[in-house]
Amino acid sequence: MESVERALAVIERGTEEILLRDALRNKLKLGRPLRIKAGFDPTAPDLHLGHTVLINKLRQFQELGHEILFLIGDFTGMIGDPTGKSATRKPLSRAEIEQNAQTYKDQVFRILDPDKTQILFNSQWLDALGTAGLVQLAARQTVARMLERDDFSKRYKAGQPIAIHEFLYPLIQGYDSVALRADIELGGTDQKFNLLMGRQLQEADGQEPQVVITLPILEGLDGVQKMSKSLGNYIGIADAPEEMFGKLMSISDDLMWRYFELLSFRELSEIAAWRRAVSEGANPRDIKFELGLELVTRFHSATQARHAQDAFIARFQKGALPDDIPAIIVTSADRTGLPLANLLKEAGLVASTSEAIRMIRQGAVRIDSERVEDAQQICVVGSEHIYQVGKRRFAKVRVA
Repeated sequence: MESVERALAVIERGTEEILLRDALRNKLKLGRPLRIKAGFDPTAPDLHLGHTVLINKLRQFQELGHEILFLIGDFTGMIGDPTGKSATRKPLSRAEIEQNAQTYKDQVFRILDPDKTQILFNSQWLDALGTAGLVQLAARQTVARMLERDDFSKRYKAGQPIAIHEFLYPLIQGYDSVALRADIELGGTDQKFNLLMGRQLQEADGQEPQVVITLPILEGLDGVQKMSKSLGNYIGIADAPEEMFGKLMSISDDLMWRYFELLSFRELSEIAAWRRAVSEGANPRDIKFELGLELVTRFHSATQARHAQDAFIARFQKGALPDDIPAIIVTSADRTGLPLANLLKEAGLVASTSEAIRMIRQGAVRIDSERVEDAQQICVVGSEHIYQVGKRRFAKVRVA
């Protein structure tokens, strides 16, 4: 086991909040492996880099000698996490959950050591809890307390419906901590209410309450909204090496530092030195290469990372694109973005949306040198890419 102060320094890196730091120090002084819990609802079939902010922290705890409890919320997935939602979320079927959970299990071991990780499903104890147990659990909280949660409060004040089963979600997530006797629970900043519920229920059950550690939410490729597959601004950890490298190279220079902070295992002093170098005139593209190489190597291999970099250089830096590409800002009336066909028209790359659709169908439209086929593909607000129509029409377009 690492020294307490050394362990604290490792744990604190990249965290948003630790509740409570003194309690964490005391737990680390116990000299035994701590039980570190993190829950994931299998709501989508793939993990992306946004998920790995938390999983990377689990890896650090693992390397410090602690026990990782990777909890797949197959029971809570059927409720649907209401966190941050402005409307009741559609629950998943058992079949959908089982399919998604399998991909989670396959992908998470690209980061975690399988020999030192417990994969758990909360249906193991929640199915056994039964109706009477759920009622007793619900009796431990009041509606007033639930409405203190920000998203519930906003929906209630706006007259938007809140289904009764949604109140069960934070209670059940908290009960998971009781069932697992968790020492520490990790979650995103949007999960703070649920994580604190775990502390409260543990204390009521006579257990030492868990330490809560929240981690930042990673912005997607647009640098504005959180990384999400549904928004199309994500990098999947199962993405092909060249695709992953290309997406990382497409992020803005400012966002690059955020990705280094939350995703990189490099020493902080090394990242600080790179920032100084860029401020003194170094090309940020070269530093972004380092980010791309590190992350592609982590999820694939060093050889594949180098090949991905070589392919990127061959495509973008050896005459494949002209040097005088105009930079254009296109404004979207919809806050999420606008369809590709509309963007091409607004950017002046085509005369009309019908021409754009025709060119897309002919395979004559590329985004960052990759051919696209969907005219309705949404170009999200905040994104910036190089769009090409035919052989001679280019524009670097940012959606605002």
